[in-house]
Amino acid sequence: MALMTTHRVFVWLTLAMLLAAGGCTDSAVKPPPVEPPRDDPKTNPTGPPWFRDVTAESGVQFTYRNGEEADQFTILESLGGGVALIDFDGDGKLDIFVTGGGYFAGPDKNQVKGHPCKLYRNLGDFKFEDVTKKVGLDIPWWYTHGVAVADFDCDGWPDLLVTGYGKLALFYNESDGKDGRRFVDVTEKMGLRDDGWTTGAGFADLHGSGFPDLYVCRYTDWSFANNPPCAGQLPGVKRDVCPPHRFKPLVHALYRNEKGKAFRNVSAEHGFKAEGYGLGVILADLNGDGRPDIYVTNDMTKNFLFINRGGKLEEKAIPAGVALDDAGRATASMGVDAADYDGAGRPSLFITNFQRELPSLYRNLGQELFLYNSSAAGLAALARTNVSWGTAFIDADNDGWEDLVIVNGHLFRQPAGAPLKQRPALLHNTEQQGRRVFKDISAQGGAYFQDAYVGRGLAVGDLNNDGWPDLVVSHTNSPITILRNEAAAKHRWLGIKLVGKDKRDVVGSTVTLEGSTRTLTRFVKGGGSYLSANDQRIVLGLGSSEQVRRVTVKWSWGKTQSWDNLEPGHYYELHEGQASAKKFTR
Repeated sequence: MALMTTHRVFVWLTLAMLLAAGGCTDSAVKPPPVEPPRDDPKTNPTGPPWFRDVTAESGVQFTYRNGEEADQFTILESLGGGVALIDFDGDGKLDIFVTGGGYFAGPDKNQVKGHPCKLYRNLGDFKFEDVTKKVGLDIPWWYTHGVAVADFDCDGWPDLLVTGYGKLALFYNESDGKDGRRFVDVTEKMGLRDDGWTTGAGFADLHGSGFPDLYVCRYTDWSFANNPPCAGQLPGVKRDVCPPHRFKPLVHALYRNEKGKAFRNVSAEHGFKAEGYGLGVILADLNGDGRPDIYVTNDMTKNFLFINRGGKLEEKAIPAGVALDDAGRATASMGVDAADYDGAGRPSLFITNFQRELPSLYRNLGQELFLYNSSAAGLAALARTNVSWGTAFIDADNDGWEDLVIVNGHLFRQPAGAPLKQRPALLHNTEQQGRRVFKDISAQGGAYFQDAYVGRGLAVGDLNNDGWPDLVVSHTNSPITILRNEAAAKHRWLGIKLVGKDKRDVVGSTVTLEGSTRTLTRFVKGGGSYLSANDQRIVLGLGSSEQVRRVTVKWSWGKTQSWDNLEPGHYYELHEGQASAKKFTR
């Protein structure tokens, strides 16, 4: 609601307490007219589509289910699930892990149970094989939501963390003794027991030890003993899912990694309080000091920004300008990403929000200050009917400017002024009157962007190692979708995989490419999107003519190192402290 005329502001303020920051109500309220989108993304497509749905031939058949068929109308059903892209077997191809959700069992349907999660091994050429049982993940699952990926013991193999209701679990990636890999539950051994409600999570070395620490978002104190009936938004709808403010928020958790041997909860040491309904988290160097910081998106409460002061976290969201929207209101925030969208060399923040709220784009001005820039960047043109979740900055056409993908879908069964199923959005980063503006080109995105879904999780990664970022999207109660990037632009690219000394964690590192006409800056991030984990490699789009003169890495907690004359069209492994770059192709 950032760009409203004065008379509309007065109308909305009279409903503010009922609609709250996310437009949730506890009684039937007739909503004001919904503002239509300024541009219909179904009209005027130009050129071939950028993405093609390859799910049907991929071998991936999976649906996240939330248990709504029991008609319990629990808030647990609203969050959905995420996706992780992880090369678990070290063959150079990204595999796909998906969380399964849950259901309600028992005579009174008040027992919370879990649907299975799945792991699909990448066979190449967008073909996948279900290896869940083979790798030891055919276990009794709980009601799951999110997933994060990191090599927690620095042995060179990525591990899995899965969040959800009543349990948090860490799965160690180890040899199966038969030239393969398997996952072993080491949650209890590592001291990560959590019987609350966990959602988004992300890893980064916050203390300079080399081992990745863990931030876990926690949501509300909902349970069947605390399950009040909430009236729907529409007249005559006696019950729908409750908004989060009907419950108390939980304290988020920060776990310090004790050299890969255990995790220790240090939340109290950093002064964490029960002040936010946590959903999304991203860890990256946000102030350029070489240390990973933490940004957290909270539902209907102010967002958090933890600046890393040499291992001690300082919460600075309000003075930095990233806690609230431009009207000083808390938004119902879900997904998050960070990128240098404007060429300033600094990571700005993008946050997805609820119906009637603009997405929040906070432009990084430096010196730990941000400017709310949603309207100036063209985001006011998006439909206010959207409830937005998974998101990512993605240079979809490899022109060197990072675009945006947003996944949408309502959480109420019978929402007011908006459909349950909603179209995703593809926004192209363009120049307009000397500034960077995001233009809705969803019509250019392909058939997937023309249909509507109950979207939730989104993961981005190069599934076939061709240098073009692909997408995997999770929906609630309908199959996941795999989108192959087939952008027609004949642009070049350079891929980078960073390897820290002694295989240490490198989240918080910054990669800079000096070209013939401009400089590109990218960031190694933990967490991000919504309940999902992206490809950790960095792809730098070079357009049709940009040259690669030098690539410089500012290692987190380390020194700065450069490599010259890397060849476009290839991925390179850059090892901390080594002068040579290892080139590899698919």
